[in-house]
Amino acid sequence: MNALPPLPAVLTAPPAATSAALMKKAKDFEATALNELFEPMFDTVDMKDSSFGGGDAEESWKPILVQEMTKAIAAKGGLGLAAPVYHTLLQMQEQAQNKNQTKTKTKGYSK
Repeated sequence: MNALPPLPAVLTAPPAATSAALMKKAKDFEATALNELFEPMFDTVDMKDSSFGGGDAEESWKPILVQEMTKAIAAKGGLGLAAPVYHTLLQMQEQAQNKNQTKTKTKGYSK
């Protein structure tokens, strides 16, 4: 049985993410990291004496509050994680593109 030829790199390589999409992913990562730092802090807050009196409903909404707070903090600059993560994502994308271009150029020249 004849083996099928490999797909061209154009069909197998994922599309390159735009700069804005990479920055959004970096900010989302920072928001997730902040969320992981904030959750334990909010878990230790005694809500019985709060304005709303605590309870199951307040406990149910607490994770959403923390998530939205951390998204807002990340959008305003957060801890400064988004910039280095963005640059790392950009480097990884460039390396993947260079690797795919090298494979395309050397196709058919194997020994």
